[in-house]
Amino acid sequence: MHTTMDTAYHPGARELQDRLGVRELADHVGRSIGPGIKDVAAVFLAQQPFLVVGAADAAGRLWASLLTGPPGFVRARGPHRVTVEGGVPAGDPLAGALATDGTAVGTLALDPRTRRRMRLNGTLAADPVAGRFAVRAEQVFANCPKYLQKRQPLEVLPQGPGVVRRGGALTPGQERAVRAADTFFVATTAADGVDASHRGGNPGFVEVRSPRELAWPDYPGNNMFLTLGNLAADPRAGLLFPDWETGAVLQLSGRARTDFGADGSRTVVFEVASVVEGRHPGRLRWSAPEYSPANPHLGSTTR
Repeated sequence: MHTTMDTAYHPGARELQDRLGVRELADHVGRSIGPGIKDVAAVFLAQQPFLVVGAADAAGRLWASLLTGPPGFVRARGPHRVTVEGGVPAGDPLAGALATDGTAVGTLALDPRTRRRMRLNGTLAADPVAGRFAVRAEQVFANCPKYLQKRQPLEVLPQGPGVVRRGGALTPGQERAVRAADTFFVATTAADGVDASHRGGNPGFVEVRSPRELAWPDYPGNNMFLTLGNLAADPRAGLLFPDWETGAVLQLSGRARTDFGADGSRTVVFEVASVVEGRHPGRLRWSAPEYSPANPHLGSTTR
């Protein structure tokens, strides 16, 4: 399959690119999107101790989940197939979806040690080996290190109670965790599949407007507008907030929209519908962050 700009971007992304006058820049960056896994990408995947996966559950709610394992638990099996050992922990919102052949998935491999990241989107494929699933790769591409905080892995925590809380709104403790976050992951979808992406900034860049509403600025990026383009086509979204110090995860499912300011700024507003908080076995603790030099100072205007 040869990727052209028409296949790299769906109409939602094109609408945003045209509105903001960046179509030519997006076309230039979009040439990096391909259907195959190159050797350097295969090596990168095999070095990672975690993988973010986005998909929709049986009810159509979009979620992002965190999968962990020893390096090598994610492995390329040729140019168009990746296998993931272990699957998601029991009780995870995507446990059913990641056991269903043909599920549209978006994955993100991110290495906090080097600030490198790679996205691989495709569909779930049946795998003959018990305890693992496979993804047929349809879109593979790297992203720049902007807004990635640098961290070092400390230790694997073998025990955990699993899912500790479910709800329809944030608790006060969860609100504090969101306000303190410097990183989260977002799963979005459109007609051409699911995508998992990263958002980062200095702590406080995610605003908690209420237990059911969050907002964050859309910082300047690669001009592809895959996430915002997906939201223009389908407002469903799933957020994943990792607690780097404890290995806990906070997963939110809901709907999002993009508000455009008169000054050219963009703000994404997320309406919380479902919340899952978990502390799973095999979770990984990381060091305190070295913040990205690209992170804007809070309160500054970005375009």
